[in-house]
Amino acid sequence: MKYALLCGKLFTPFDDAVRTGMMVLVDGDTITAVQPGTDVPAGYECIDLSDSFVMPGLIDGHVHLTSRGDEPQGEGAYVLPGELTLRAMKNARSDLMAGFTTVRDCGAEEYINHSIRDAEVRGDIEAPRVVSCGRCITTTGGHADRHYSPYMESHVQAAMPADGPMAVRQAARLNLKHGADFLKAMVTGGVIYKGPIVDTQYMADDELAALVEVAKLYGVHTAVHAHGTAGLKAAARAGVTSVEHATMMDDEAVDLFCEKGVYHTPTLLANHRILTEGPENGLVAWMIEKAKAMCEWQEWSVREGLKRGVRFAFGTDAGTPYNFHGRQAEEFVQLARYGFTPRQMLTAATHNNAALLGMETRLGEVKAGYLADICAFDKDAMENANALLNCRFVMKGGVVYKKQAPSVGTNA
Repeated sequence: MKYALLCGKLFTPFDDAVRTGMMVLVDGDTITAVQPGTDVPAGYECIDLSDSFVMPGLIDGHVHLTSRGDEPQGEGAYVLPGELTLRAMKNARSDLMAGFTTVRDCGAEEYINHSIRDAEVRGDIEAPRVVSCGRCITTTGGHADRHYSPYMESHVQAAMPADGPMAVRQAARLNLKHGADFLKAMVTGGVIYKGPIVDTQYMADDELAALVEVAKLYGVHTAVHAHGTAGLKAAARAGVTSVEHATMMDDEAVDLFCEKGVYHTPTLLANHRILTEGPENGLVAWMIEKAKAMCEWQEWSVREGLKRGVRFAFGTDAGTPYNFHGRQAEEFVQLARYGFTPRQMLTAATHNNAALLGMETRLGEVKAGYLADICAFDKDAMENANALLNCRFVMKGGVVYKKQAPSVGTNA
């Protein structure tokens, strides 16, 4: 199909202001031209978005497709892989309808994230483009190593424990053997698992070095979960690509991230949802207390990083408690509260994430030669982050997945 998209306002990451009166021509899965005017060429179907804010398809750099956000505590002991697969399909479609045309899944049970990725490539399901790590790598007793009774086991887990450099190498290669696009590891404790202390480094420096070594050999990037100061600095020194959460930054950590070019993915919505919706929904007290402690650190970490030039990626941790797929654009509202300008947060969710994934020559911009991943909103996201909560148009790879009439009273 050939489409001509008439854009009211068009956001691109490197322009000083949004462009008005632009037309985007799409042929097949590729953008062929971005030019001023409204004269639709012969043979092109016109899509009139002249009352909308148009931008590149959003990229969520941290989701968990098999998690829905409201599963009961301890459900992992009972849920079957088939149920998780069906859930992942539903979540993926919700993400796509919210304007997220690409997601990076940072850990799923039974390699289900690979299955969703491959089904999307085949065209079997409506889903974003998925970049998948398979299962994440942790240490015995570390974050995502489920703390069941010692007399109960579950083989349906999103993490594989590995202790020592050789075991980490083996776990990394096992993930790569089964099709991982990148490697994900847990360096410190976390909020949603009972047991590991959030600010303690559980993965040792030599284990981190082994992870990065294998990733470089195979030509893939690395992401690590790290809240605590020592752990996130160890990850930066080891040369990881992105640190997820990076909550308890200090001055040295900010310098390291800048020096090494490490991406910081704040995932503010994860803790925010636990604190705002957890108490009324009966979430366990220890999880709420952990989230509260992390929120007390996060604002300084983000604001200082912005001030000093840390590279930020956009990720939401969608699937964590009350952090629902399809609603993760609320992360933009949190980023605005912590000091992001509209351009900074939109760039993080487009160009920066495309660069993080090694796809910056094909994704993250509305530009000739790039994949036709385009979304549109009723209102101007450069004026109000809340505009991104209501996506009205989604195109991925030149295919239109969502096209809604503008809301009453639209002011694009």
